[in-house]
Amino acid sequence: MDDEEFAERAWRLVLHRDPDPDTVGRLQRGEVSRARLLRELFESREFERVEVFDDGLALALAERLDAERGRPRELRAPAWIEERAIEIPWCLARYDGERRVLDIGSAFAERAYVAGLRALGAPELVTVDLAEPADVIADVRKLPFDDSSFDLTYCISTLEHVGRDNAVYDVDALREENGDEAALRELRRVARRVIVSVPVGARDDQGWQIVRPPLDWIEVFERCGFLVYEDELYLRGDEGWRTATTAEASAARYRDDGAGAVLLAELHPASVGERARLAVRDVRHRDTPRRSTTA
Repeated sequence: MDDEEFAERAWRLVLHRDPDPDTVGRLQRGEVSRARLLRELFESREFERVEVFDDGLALALAERLDAERGRPRELRAPAWIEERAIEIPWCLARYDGERRVLDIGSAFAERAYVAGLRALGAPELVTVDLAEPADVIADVRKLPFDDSSFDLTYCISTLEHVGRDNAVYDVDALREENGDEAALRELRRVARRVIVSVPVGARDDQGWQIVRPPLDWIEVFERCGFLVYEDELYLRGDEGWRTATTAEASAARYRDDGAGAVLLAELHPASVGERARLAVRDVRHRDTPRRSTTA
């Protein structure tokens, strides 16, 4: 195996990406041995990040395979990593074998999330975004699908950007003050179940996204015709990510390296049948909390 092939395999295996430009040159000039290069990769912060995400994917798989589990709560993650470390296992674990799955906004998503999404094995998976490599290039506020086309929709860290300034993503989209509500109403039209995540904390309109207190998001969900079937709040503190109370999450601040708190929720279209189902669930599992917020 020559140096170029070794570098390609090592970086793909350890960091899941192409080697840095001068990796082969360092090997050929004798600046680093193959063993030393591997040590550098495994001891890097980038590998720690890969490990956290891979562990999250493994947890999501284990939860899905165990009939008695499937709805993990009280997850933990290091403080230095962004909210994806919580979102990936929480959201992907809640896939329940649905045939038709829609994902909104993954064109710029963390690679581990996209890999986990495709590893669900859904017979029909469609990704939608304003940019490639989405399967369908479309605005979530006007989806080219018939009513109830999908059994499950994922909308991870996307709602807060809809209708905002998307220049940071180099895409052009209609600016609209209540763009997130328009998106939610469209998701209610096309999907039977929706799993979302949004940043929460002290209200902060950053232009390219909006941060709201948790109960404000709950109000938006309900105003758009959804019933909150389950939710959980997470806070990034000095000791890492942990589940949080409404008061704690409401006081969080968005940070330079991502959200200070996040709300994850499973939404069902509000109907008499869904309300009855929720009431039965709460009676049967009265000792198992499924809401972090109050309606």
